[in-house]
Formats: sequence, structure tokens, C-alpha cells
Amino acid sequence: MKTLIKKKTTISNSDNLIILCNKNINRSDFNINKEELQYIKKEQQKGKEIVSINQYKRLIFLILPKKEKNLNKNAENCRMIGDNLAEKLKEVSSVLIINDKQNQTETLQIAEGIALGNYRFTKHKTQIREHKFKTIYLCKNSSQKDITELQNIIDAVYFTRNLINEPFSHLKAKDLANLAVKSAQKNGIKTTVLNKKKITSLKMGGLLAVNKGSIDEPTFTILEWKPKNAKNKRPIILIGKGIVFDTGGLSLKPTANSMEFMKTDMGGAGTVIGAMQAIASNKLPLYVIALVPATDNRPSGNAYAPGDVITMHDGTTVEVLNTDAEGRLILADALSFAKKYKPELVIDLATLTGAAVAAIGHYGIVSMHSGAEKEHADLKDIGNSTHERLAEMPFWSDYDELIKSDVADIKNLGGPHAGAITAGKFLAHFIDYPWIHLDIAGPSYTKKKYGYRGKGATGVGVRLLYQFIKNRA
Repeated sequence: MKTLIKKKTTISNSDNLIILCNKNINRSDFNINKEELQYIKKEQQKGKEIVSINQYKRLIFLILPKKEKNLNKNAENCRMIGDNLAEKLKEVSSVLIINDKQNQTETLQIAEGIALGNYRFTKHKTQIREHKFKTIYLCKNSSQKDITELQNIIDAVYFTRNLINEPFSHLKAKDLANLAVKSAQKNGIKTTVLNKKKITSLKMGGLLAVNKGSIDEPTFTILEWKPKNAKNKRPIILIGKGIVFDTGGLSLKPTANSMEFMKTDMGGAGTVIGAMQAIASNKLPLYVIALVPATDNRPSGNAYAPGDVITMHDGTTVEVLNTDAEGRLILADALSFAKKYKPELVIDLATLTGAAVAAIGHYGIVSMHSGAEKEHADLKDIGNSTHERLAEMPFWSDYDELIKSDVADIKNLGGPHAGAITAGKFLAHFIDYPWIHLDIAGPSYTKKKYGYRGKGATGVGVRLLYQFIKNRA
């Protein structure tokens, strides 16, 4: 189900209304009677941010957001108000947002919260009572450019959530590639999908090793957005981990009740594909490439095994101590492949480690970087404004010792401590450019509703990457 955001120039007596207001409201403008106005004032005196009136033919919501001096807190509060409203609006088909405060930023933030909170994944249900709510109208003084931009971002987040929520039975590596291509072609993005034969010729040993236990072939998808007015000659590259299902391989997942959620292990891939859709649909003037290595990780008679030594795309030999540390193997091939583009910056996203979840839960993204101090600081600022926050881990050289191998150049497991960091150190071995690593294992998927992020796939990272690219342009 798509949530539409449109502009409306007139107000009728049948329009459901959301009115952002100060404490004083002109009741005659909105056909509010004296008794309703008294009720509104009493509720606002109690500190309520949302006051609801049911006029039978329509609903009216008076919104008086609490005053936050911090603009980031204020933005998140408005989005959360929107999520609260989404639940109250499910029995109506549309609502018109009117800003009596003349604050269009808050209007857009509330609309964003409503739209993101209205998402449902119902593709595989045969019987469901759908929410009627489909359309958010913004008042006449709203910018059409801002509305179009927000609509494109919401669509991209929905697309990413759909990808991550899709079960493995319906999303093999080839399916992921096909859906990425379909989205890209709609938005003028150049696409290339490498098949197993080409992946083999490129000697991507990490991707091929993880794929050995599968009956389905791997893919390596390249999405290239290079508008004529691009402000950068060297691209920014986004890389997403595309493990469409992860059993752990022969190192079968030991954690109880974890494997049923491993359809989400392609969260990084889903995020960069969605981010590319948002970037291209809004025609941002930057040269951006996405790389998506994809396979599932399953045990079989032919599966790679603990103790194996594999040779990566760049010639590095890796001792595999645990086949459940597979995401870093396919990302490493993509990171070394990215060198051919001489990128100005590479950002990878992956549902990479349980250690990241253990460290900060689902409340933020664990981050590391090398040679990208300013870019990481910019991304962190944007994370605070979008509430897709970064928790930076130390990246001291001491951790390099933990991935040294006795039998190969490096090993794919660092030991019992600092697991998220040693995974990052493994990836850093394959770079020679400014690089940021984002471990989204915590916030990519939630088992309980988490505000407008919903329950299930959240689409975290799409808004973050989009705003980062927009600001850079």
C-alpha cells in the first residue's frame, strides 16, 4: 500500500484536519464551536500535544508540539506525533494538514511521521482488513518541490522495507538483483548484474565461498547514477551486504530464535538500493554508484568449512574460522572491486554483527571509518537530524592484531571481544580510499513496533544516505 502526499488549495467542511496551532486558535476558520474550543483549551492546559475532536462528519486534530530548543529533538518529536496520528487516522481515507503557525518544516516532519507510520507489509496475507488511510494533503502554502521530494523519499523507504520483509522463499539473490534493476530503470539508473560465471572470472573468492553451500547462484549488482550535471568526477560508492538468508552455514547459528529472522540479513543491500532510488528520483547532482554482492549462506555437502583458506578478489588469503562470519567476506570482495572506480568516498552498510546489537541495541547504527573524518562527522550530524544516529566505535591499530592468522594473511573472526570492531578491521584490509562502515544489525529490523519505524523492517539508512548525498551536492 502506498501513502500519497499531495497539495490541496481548498478546505471543505468534510476534510479531516490536522491543525498545527499556537495556544490561540480562530475557531471560525475551522467551524469549531464554543464547547469544542473550551475542551481544546482544557486539554492543552494539561500539556497534551494532540487534542482530538470528532465532529461525526470529520475528525479534527489540534497539534501543539512541546517546545524543544534542540532542532533535532523537535524534528523527531514532530515525526513521532505523526506516527501517533497515523494510528488515529486508519479509519479515514485522507487528512489535510494546516499549519496555523506558518511552520512548514514541522508540517513536513509530521507528514513524514504519518506516512512512515502508515506502512504495512501485507503482500502474503489472503485476508486482511486494510487501513483505509491513503492520502496526506498539505495546505496551499506548502512547496510542491518539498512535497515531491518527501514523496520520493517515503517511496524509497517503503521499497527498502518491502525488500527486507520479503521472505527467502520469494527473494533469492537473482530476485534481489531483478528488483534492484526494476527500480533503477524507472529512475534512469544504469544497471549491470554480474552472474556466477563473471563473478568467477573476477576471482571474487569471498562471494563464491559463501555461495558454495547454496543451490542458487550468486549475483553482483552494479547501479550507477551519473547525471550530466554531477558535481563530482570520482564517484561516491555505497555497498550493501546482500545475504538473502543466513543459516550460519556449517557454523549453524547457535542463538535460539534467531534463524527465522535471517531473511533480513540483506538489510544493507535493501538500504543502498532504496537510497539509490531516492537519490535518482529526486535527481541529486552527484555521481553515485551502488554495489550489491548477494547470495544465501547455507550448509551442504559442498559448503565452505571452518578452517578453509580462501583467496579474495584482491589476492588476500583468508582463514575461515566461522562460516557465520560470512557478510564480511562478500563485502570485502565488493570493497576491493570498488578500487577500480577511484572513489572519493565509500560507505558500506551491513547487518554485520550481533556485537553491534549487544553494544547499543536497536537505537542506532554502529560506525567506524578510515581516512574520512570530516565525512563521518557530517554523516553523524545528519544521523542526529534524521534520528538515524551513529555510535562511533574506537578503531585503534591494536585491534589489527586480533585478525592476524597463523596460516593465511588474515582470519575472518577476531575472537570473543570487540566483535563489531574486528569485523570493521577485517573490511578495512581491503580499502585504499576514504571509507565509512555502518553496522545496521540493530536498527534494520525490530521485533516490536518502534515509533514510525514500525515493526519488522525499518528502512533505516535510506533517509540518512539520501540527506548526506543531498548535503554534499
